[in-house]
Amino acid sequence: MAKNEGQEKTEDATSKKLSDSRDKGQVAKSQEMSSFLVFAGGFFILYNFQSFMSNQIGGMTKYIFSSLDVLTLSMSIVQLYFYKAFGFFAVTMAPILFGLMVIGFVANVGQIGFKITPKAMKPKASKFNPLSGIKRIFFSSRSIVEVSKSLAKLFIIGIFTYWVLDDMIKEAVFLADHSIVKIVEFMLDSAIVLVWKLALVFAAIAILDFIFQKHKHKKDLKMSKQEVKDEGKQAEGDPEVKARIKAIQFETAKKRMMQDVPNADVVITNPTHYAIAIKYEPEKNAAPKVVAKGVDSLAQRIKTIAKENGIPIEENKELARALYKVADVGDEIPNELFKAVAQILAHIFNIRNSKKSIV
Repeated sequence: MAKNEGQEKTEDATSKKLSDSRDKGQVAKSQEMSSFLVFAGGFFILYNFQSFMSNQIGGMTKYIFSSLDVLTLSMSIVQLYFYKAFGFFAVTMAPILFGLMVIGFVANVGQIGFKITPKAMKPKASKFNPLSGIKRIFFSSRSIVEVSKSLAKLFIIGIFTYWVLDDMIKEAVFLADHSIVKIVEFMLDSAIVLVWKLALVFAAIAILDFIFQKHKHKKDLKMSKQEVKDEGKQAEGDPEVKARIKAIQFETAKKRMMQDVPNADVVITNPTHYAIAIKYEPEKNAAPKVVAKGVDSLAQRIKTIAKENGIPIEENKELARALYKVADVGDEIPNELFKAVAQILAHIFNIRNSKKSIV
């Protein structure tokens, strides 16, 4: 059984899981919002470029009909009209196509931000499996939800369209006595009203779907308490591994510290629990320096090494405790303890010099 199987997912996704999900292309994106923005943007472009498109169509129409009476079909004429038609459609449709591309890009980037995700673009064998594809399309819960949403959207838009057109049809009855121009104007105005009212309905659906997709994505990425703990261990390092590393580092530092004890000038003890090895090199340091310190068994080890190497051991309970508390290995003696340590060192140096003079 999997470690996290059966555990309730009650915790919000961590930043790491959100980032990993984004790298895989799993983001909260509403297709309805993208469709609405493309629809609304396309209508806006058509509305603003209607004069340009009318002039383009009018000019092309005049060009074609002005030459029909003298037109003789030949390969060169066909090629000429083909190039003309291609140029016409390219120039006429360019604003719409380019605008829709920009709107589609902005619609997607606006929802999920811009990020290239190689993991999401990496081909997977499962995507080319027709059985998996059929199962994903027809039998997955996601496909059922999407079909239900589409049917609901179609029903809502159908009812609203019928309601709008019903009013327009009632108004159209009174157009029988109007001119063709008035009828065309009514048709154009009615089409514009229908489109913008449908756009409002489409916008409401898109906003609701956007909120739903955000909520669903957040729910799908929820984690169990154990998953959060496991991720924390991965991010910070396993406590057991960190403890082993710390123990190794301590042993290495202790060995290095013990190697410096034979070079100390004096070891100050309390005398049972604490031991601090001091060395003073006037040419290198302004004050004496702690080269080793320890408590209990480590203190006994320091004293043993000191005895084996003829290092003086001075008993001073208060000074030993104070040094152990305020000075780490490699630190110089603090000012408040300098005088007491200096007196001990002076005594040790005097004894050492006296022995040298006797010899």
